[in-house]
Amino acid sequence: MSAGFFTIDWRDGAVVMLDQRRLPGEEIYNQYRSVTEVAEAIRSMVIRGAPAIGCAVALGVALAADRAASGGRAAVEAAVAEATEILAATRPTAVNLFWALDRVRALVARRDDLSGADLAASLLEEALRLIAEDVEANRAIGRFGAELIPPRATVLTHCNAGALATGGYGTALGVIRALHDAGKHVRVLADETRPLLQGARLTAWELRRDGIDVTVIPDSAVGSIMRRGEIDAAVVGADRIAANGDVANKIGTYSVAVMCVHHGVPMYVAAPTSTIDLATPDGDGIPIEDRSADEVTTIGGTRFVPEGVPVYNRAFDVTPASLVDAIITEKGIARAPYASSLARLCSPA
Repeated sequence: MSAGFFTIDWRDGAVVMLDQRRLPGEEIYNQYRSVTEVAEAIRSMVIRGAPAIGCAVALGVALAADRAASGGRAAVEAAVAEATEILAATRPTAVNLFWALDRVRALVARRDDLSGADLAASLLEEALRLIAEDVEANRAIGRFGAELIPPRATVLTHCNAGALATGGYGTALGVIRALHDAGKHVRVLADETRPLLQGARLTAWELRRDGIDVTVIPDSAVGSIMRRGEIDAAVVGADRIAANGDVANKIGTYSVAVMCVHHGVPMYVAAPTSTIDLATPDGDGIPIEDRSADEVTTIGGTRFVPEGVPVYNRAFDVTPASLVDAIITEKGIARAPYASSLARLCSPA
């Protein structure tokens, strides 16, 4: 995983998550013992990041099945159906959520020979396997991505695509960690990422714990710093990648990509193939989540926006494929034309 913390796990019959809302001030682990509690944790950003959300919903389904196991096979199937419906309504943009739900539903359909208790145990095994696979995928992403970055480089990140956003290690930060682990000198400039400050709070927290050189910058400083030639590459994660290579990621990513093109800085997206949605032709078909105005109007309990002034708080934006130099996955690096390169990476081995 990373230095001394984990994002999500199963312990003593409960789903345990590091509460990312409390970072960097407090490192608090919450226990969840019902699927509705897991769903609320996802919705309220206790856990966030598309791969981590996929891990969370798989464990949420396993939790529901475990609670129903004494009632037999029919009770477990009913609990799984209810859990998947509840969890599917939490974060619509993150395609890993739906990928993970499809995976656990497929297990239920495939293992019609199992009793209720055995099916519940298999669902838990599958959820834990999914987390372990995500960590290994992130490490592979890191190795592929490190090939694209010079030995001494300053890399810009946006939001948090690290161990906190995944089963462990990270996607964009997996590239950073792979460079660091190989003994290369990498300096990270972390966008603060308004309005929830995932870069300032989470990326900086992770990298500092790992002893990686990180500096937080205001979102509005990116263009000026690029103009001075101080950024060698930008590496970001993704919540959903359409079949044509359009990328949905945390709001502000599109602005970073536009500035990268203008200043000749390569723009890389790091994500597992589970984030690629071949069923969605382009970015226009990606559902974009609108979130509460409170995230913009209030910081630390203090209101900064006058009462009565409306707020438009879109959680994500879509970066056109034409602005992306490469998409780094655990199966290799995709480049334009993405319609063919992504399809090839996602095809069965």
